[in-house]
Amino acid sequence: MTDPRRGQDIRRGRLGEARRSPAVMGPLVVIGDTLLDVDVVGDTERLCPDAPVPVLDVAAEHARPGGAGLAALLAARDGAEVVLITAIGDDPAGRRLCGLLSAELDLVRLPLRGGTVRKTRIRARGQTLLRMDTGDGTVHHAPEHAKAAEAVARAGAVLVADYGRGVAAMARELLRGCRVPVVWDPHPRGDRPVAGCTLLTPSEAEARLLCPLPYAGPDQAAHRLVRELRAGAVAVTLGRHGAALALSGGSLTKVPAPVLAIGQDVCGAGDRLASAAALALRAGADVEEAVAIGVGEASRFVERGGAAAVRVQEQELGDRPRTAIEVAELTRASGGRLIATGGCFDLLHAGHVSLLRRARALGDALVVCVNSDDSVRRLKGRARPVVDARDRVEVLRALSCVDAVLVFDEDTPARAIELLRPDVWVKGGDYEGGNLPESEVLAGLGAETVVLSLLPGRSTTNLIREIR
Repeated sequence: MTDPRRGQDIRRGRLGEARRSPAVMGPLVVIGDTLLDVDVVGDTERLCPDAPVPVLDVAAEHARPGGAGLAALLAARDGAEVVLITAIGDDPAGRRLCGLLSAELDLVRLPLRGGTVRKTRIRARGQTLLRMDTGDGTVHHAPEHAKAAEAVARAGAVLVADYGRGVAAMARELLRGCRVPVVWDPHPRGDRPVAGCTLLTPSEAEARLLCPLPYAGPDQAAHRLVRELRAGAVAVTLGRHGAALALSGGSLTKVPAPVLAIGQDVCGAGDRLASAAALALRAGADVEEAVAIGVGEASRFVERGGAAAVRVQEQELGDRPRTAIEVAELTRASGGRLIATGGCFDLLHAGHVSLLRRARALGDALVVCVNSDDSVRRLKGRARPVVDARDRVEVLRALSCVDAVLVFDEDTPARAIELLRPDVWVKGGDYEGGNLPESEVLAGLGAETVVLSLLPGRSTTNLIREIR
């Protein structure tokens, strides 16, 4: 193997045999648990009169993504294309998290059981006085997710940021056959890293838990984990002392921190190290170079104030249009009943609106599957559609009874139905379930077919005829 520092086109990774050249590298894909971190900042100059505790005069509240979300955000701010695969609850904290993330990276959102985890730090004069944790959300059995698999398939590197909430467990299946560098940042309550990762980045406390007794220090722990997990390298992070790096060849290297930021907030330093190292591997660096870059970026991150200094412009999402897959998964995760229907919806009229309102009343969420422009032309002729797909989607999304819209390019919505897995499929008109082209896939899913009558005289064809 040619020295990685000389710009070769094929680069070695432990989980796969080779990786792509940086010239054709894909995004950094981050898989892991995302938390909502909130800092309540103020000053304390007096004690409470009814208890010997300081009174915080609140000056500001700063929110940011934590956990895997912070690692992904920092990588995106390095200029990389980043895809974050994570679970976020459909609750106020979860919606706030989506607002913090949506403008800076691509989000593949999985359903969360329970509330989104929120960590609130009460801070004064640069010091944390108290931390309050709320939310019990976990992912016990993450469902198969086509978008997540597609993201990993085109990745330039993968970072697994485990925070013990269950998302990292699905990485085992997603990484099967992966041929790009994989960095795994473990957690005391999380999964044991998969064998064959390019780099593991445990803290010394995490290395202690990963190595059963006797524990003989970070150097020996790094060597042991390299051997037991067949990793390309293990960097046991040591705070201001840098990292102890063991390579698969048996050598041990001490990687010093270039900046000694003593007394600073170290929150987020591990996420900064892991994300910077993953980006370096994605760009073609060897493991030793990547760890040196990661340690350097982490020390400078702490010097600048750590996670407390990260500022994110919150997006007011309001009724942000969710993707159809998000709506389907969130509905299932909450035990709801998913309704789906399909059609061209060209020149939306009162008949369409009546059908959609009645369809939505059958369950807890409605996804509308819409024929693409090419699909409409094949079904209706070259003169159709009158309204292109983008405008048809916008009009449908504006209806309060529609929760999401999915455009499909095939002649039938069978593939869209397979992706959504609705509980009920609604057809308008005098259809019999057995005559539908999508009947087979509906039967395979165990979905119910409901036929709703149309309003007489309302049709796009009649509208076009009257206009002409």
